Amino acid sequence: MTEDYSIRVAQSLGDIDPESWKQLSGTSRNTSGKPYNPFISHAFLSSMEDSGSATAKTGWLGNHLLLENSSGDLVGAIPAYLKNHSKGEYVFDHGWADAFERAGGHYYPKLQCSVPFTPATGPRLLTSETVDETRFKPLLASGVAQVTEKIGVSSAHVTFLPEDDLAALLPRDFLHRTDQQFHFLNDGYRDHDDFLDALSSRKRKGLKKERRAALENGIEIDWLTGRDLTEDIWDQFFAFY
Repeated sequence: MTEDYSIRVAQSLGDIDPESWKQLSGTSRNTSGKPYNPFISHAFLSSMEDSGSATAKTGWLGNHLLLENSSGDLVGAIPAYLKNHSKGEYVFDHGWADAFERAGGHYYPKLQCSVPFTPATGPRLLTSETVDETRFKPLLASGVAQVTEKIGVSSAHVTFLPEDDLAALLPRDFLHRTDQQFHFLNDGYRDHDDFLDALSSRKRKGLKKERRAALENGIEIDWLTGRDLTEDIWDQFFAFY
């Protein structure tokens, strides 16, 4: 007998049982499957909402997709938000939005499946460790398409996702958008000079020249943590951002 599954939408992580969320692949340090990813943990995503960072007021209205079986057990999920702007995504689609509006459409709100303000690749189609993800990721991909159509938004976007999530989305007529990121990998360097020694002579000289130029301009770097991060400092950080 084939079991029935349904998609439910939750507007807050607070409406989702933390223990049920933890059994999704990659969301817990105790996971027996894929490596733990802190950015999709219940604690991290909840902190975004509880702090007021990702809320309807800031243009990040929770619209989290929950895949449940007939008993109401959580077998899959997608952290998702209704967005009325494109800020905090680190993927620039303002040109698309402008073209869509000039063609007579309404680009916003859109459904954004991502981790707010966090341009780090990680799972987006989350499945229970007790199920076959090759079967349930496509169910989640279909759920995104169905919810997008039902709520009447212009589009759904899934960003900074791994290859296995992409493979589940492409057959559902999602467009594949590619971009570039630059990552620093610490290959066991003892210090900055050790890192420089691993570079070619030209690049090594270039970096040293840049650092000298910065110091010549009187730039100082302060490392602040904990209680040193005052409201004034946060205001300055926001202005720079």
